Amino acid sequence: MTLTARIASRSWTIPAVSSLAAAALLSAFLAAEPPVGRALAQSGAAGTTPAPRPANSRARLSTDQAVLLLVDHQTGLLSLVQDYGPDEFKNNVLALAATGKLFKLPTILTTSAEAGPNGPLLPDLRQMFPDAPYIARPGQINAWDNEDFVKAVKATGRKQIIIAGVVTDVCVAFPVLSALDEGFEVFVVADASGTFNPAVRDAAITRMAHAGAIITNWFAVACELKRDWRSGDGPVPLAELFGHHIPAYKNLMVSHQAQTKK
Repeated sequence: MTLTARIASRSWTIPAVSSLAAAALLSAFLAAEPPVGRALAQSGAAGTTPAPRPANSRARLSTDQAVLLLVDHQTGLLSLVQDYGPDEFKNNVLALAATGKLFKLPTILTTSAEAGPNGPLLPDLRQMFPDAPYIARPGQINAWDNEDFVKAVKATGRKQIIIAGVVTDVCVAFPVLSALDEGFEVFVVADASGTFNPAVRDAAITRMAHAGAIITNWFAVACELKRDWRSGDGPVPLAELFGHHIPAYKNLMVSHQAQTKK
């Protein structure tokens, strides 16, 4: 074969093979939905409607709509809390409980397998809420899987849940996700919830926030419920609550009282 013939042959063969390969790929593309097509369909870009995702609420806490849930603050489980010091954490838990009591929020207490190593509920909480519904779950890890607990929550008629517990990634996160699925507005009190370390806490908070929960702290909860220093019984009860649980705020109060006496 001459050089000219070889060139002519190659110039035809390569495009022909390429055309055949392209045709085969096109046929396979048309015969089966490609990954990109599936991704577009899932995102809604292919003409389908994606499942609705809950968005973070902009609503404010209301004393008329909120219920306080204290989940598994048990003496044994408290030893697992390593993202806060023991004194700081207990102070935060009791501060949140005192906030609920100050604003007369319906409060529900629950424990998990308290006869075992988890231990009994923190005695301070039982003393603070002697008449509150107390749900001792026999084994359910997720409090929302316990019918008595869910009935107690729904019996309040309230749609805003303020929740804290031990541990953050399980005993808090699981009922939070369940309550969100049922249309409740959920406020997670991060500093009254504890777990193994900050990394675990941050992952749990991220998961709950992405699902639609509002992440807050006990001081912000108290201020949001109060709204105006002049409301209710005036500024003194809330200021005393802050002074009891925040040493720096107590200093502020002492300084102010000293100045007003002059």
